[in-house]
Amino acid sequence: MRTLREAKVGESVTVTAIKGDGALKRRIMDMGITKKAQLFIRKVAPLGDPVEVTVRGYELSIRKDDAQIIEITD
Repeated sequence: MRTLREAKVGESVTVTAIKGDGALKRRIMDMGITKKAQLFIRKVAPLGDPVEVTVRGYELSIRKDDAQIIEITD
């Protein structure tokens, strides 16, 4: 399985799972990133962190450490 951290700019992906537990998982789900959500990778900051994605019609920036727990598929 790939994670959101490994996605490339311009890709459209689907969330298959969110690993982890507790506050971090809840925070990610509260931002609209849930199982089967469609994400479009808009851009990556010059130093590689954060990643900007479009989810449910709005733009969201996610730290690479947080993106590591989001599993995706094409």
